[in-house]
Amino acid sequence: MNLGSTGFLLPDEPRYASIGRAMAETGDLITPRLDGAGWFEKPPLLYWTTAAGLRFGLHDEWAARLPMALLGIAFLVFFYTFLRRELSPAVALTACAILGTSAGWIAYSFAAVPDLPMSVALSAALLLTIFDKRCDIGWIAGALLGVAILAKGFVPAVLFAPAWLIATGKRVRILAASTLIAAPWFILVTVRNGSVFWNEFFWKHHVARFFSSQLEHVQPMWFYVPVLLGGLFPWTPLVALLGSRKTWEDHRVKLLGGWVLIGFLFFSLSKGKLPGYLLPLIPALAILLAVALNKSSQSCWWLASCALLLTLLAPAATLLPQALLVGLRRSSITWNNSLVWAIPFVIVSAAVWWIARRGEWETAVLLCGLTAAVGAGAVKLRVSPALDQGVSVRAFWAEHRSEIEGACVEQNVRRDWQYGLNYYQHRALPTCDNSDDRSIRVGMAGGRLELIKP
Repeated sequence: MNLGSTGFLLPDEPRYASIGRAMAETGDLITPRLDGAGWFEKPPLLYWTTAAGLRFGLHDEWAARLPMALLGIAFLVFFYTFLRRELSPAVALTACAILGTSAGWIAYSFAAVPDLPMSVALSAALLLTIFDKRCDIGWIAGALLGVAILAKGFVPAVLFAPAWLIATGKRVRILAASTLIAAPWFILVTVRNGSVFWNEFFWKHHVARFFSSQLEHVQPMWFYVPVLLGGLFPWTPLVALLGSRKTWEDHRVKLLGGWVLIGFLFFSLSKGKLPGYLLPLIPALAILLAVALNKSSQSCWWLASCALLLTLLAPAATLLPQALLVGLRRSSITWNNSLVWAIPFVIVSAAVWWIARRGEWETAVLLCGLTAAVGAGAVKLRVSPALDQGVSVRAFWAEHRSEIEGACVEQNVRRDWQYGLNYYQHRALPTCDNSDDRSIRVGMAGGRLELIKP
């Protein structure tokens, strides 16, 4: 897929890409800086990968997104290989198909945000700790946990704590390795920036975000229920199978299920909520769903229902650009041509049912997963132009770049578009005020950017 087909989206992508570009240009890999000022919201791993991409000659979206895509692919290879050894080939194939084609995992595999690298490193550390009994594996698990901390702070350490408590014989190794990997950056950034770093990074973006309702992204307790179900699409129906006792016969699966429940409760109790926060739970859930499906006596019907759910891709494609602009609640679905889109998925659903009923389990799973992947690719091709023209500011900036050079940005311009303009213009554009005598301003009209000229 063309990682540059859509410009940077939402506030985080252009903001994090700007920080990574600053690191590449200045060579300072310790202090994250946005428009010249220290920015201590997140640790540096994502910034480092973006800086590396730029140093290797990649540009803009490719430099920021390609490392995430490669990391997602590499984890799927590990995921399949590890589960094939520890559980079974059937469970490994099914779990890999579920994870690799679930809506949440696909979306964050192509986004330049720290959720995917944190989830990959944390999930690998968790699987090694729960499934592998060798004590020496604690060094690898701990190193991966340290990488997860460098990706997104101390939340991975909190999430990993239940596994650490049961990791008999590995605890010291895990603690030592994670400290060796993560501590150097925290020490250096503290030496250079002092208490300002900890006040912003820890007290504001860890403690206050969890306990306080004064910051952004405050959501109700139930927020993550629909988010989780939507993130598992099109495998959402399989959640019903988790109520079967057969699913939990393996004590390692029980441990994994308990960890998912604790993680879900932890995120639900937090005041600040974003959809991406749940991403580290998706790999473990993929394993649970694969085990449940493998032990179900009605697996043909469940697989067919997942394939049939793909008929919703067409209306979902019309919903996505609106949802990113104004939020899901204020968006509306367009059902035009949905029937035409639905027919192939109905046929595939019937084929999946027939193949699974004949006992060709792996073939049915592969067909369902491949169909989901093709459907996701079709959605991306369909919505990319709308996202690039209406959600990202890249197209607007490319059309008006020479005029924007001397312009100011009015205060009513959306924050994500402000960050995007700053990124593409390679500097922070000034905010207009009443005394500003610039002849050209960037403002908004009808929910879109416009140039305001005298």
